[in-house]
Amino acid sequence: MIDKRLEKVVNRLKGKEKIRVLFVCLGNICRSPAAEGVLKAIVEERGDAARWQIDSAGTGGWHVGQLPDKRMRIHARRRGIELDHLCRQVQAHDFDDFDIIVPMDGDNETNLRRLARTPEDAEKIVPMAVFVDKAMRYDYIPDPYYEGAEGFELVLDLLESGCRKMAEIL
Repeated sequence: MIDKRLEKVVNRLKGKEKIRVLFVCLGNICRSPAAEGVLKAIVEERGDAARWQIDSAGTGGWHVGQLPDKRMRIHARRRGIELDHLCRQVQAHDFDDFDIIVPMDGDNETNLRRLARTPEDAEKIVPMAVFVDKAMRYDYIPDPYYEGAEGFELVLDLLESGCRKMAEIL
């Protein structure tokens, strides 16, 4: 069964040659660049990478131009994923440049909805949690910034679940 928040986006993207995805978290140093890296690895593994344009951004601008958090890069690297994205802040024009904008949690979803200029912009916002296997029992992707190693591993597990489903249904 497909989530109602996702249904319109899936229908709109059916048959599209290129799927443009923007992942969004607070600072663009942990969750969203990890989601970008995980989805890139998955579509590469599937031989489908040319069909995807994948990026990430933060609702805050504190880390613009920096690499993702070193701890997230280390945990991702252990899974064979290199995170070399330079952090950037989400902009209103991202609604023009992407088909689906995927916030990691409710606060970032609220920030994106404030930035949306039209109802069509708002329809592009689909929380990452709708892609994650419900058996994992998370309705958001938690911020691992103040957590230990287990927080980064949990986030990568959740993102792998969600990105696999995203690659399958979009």
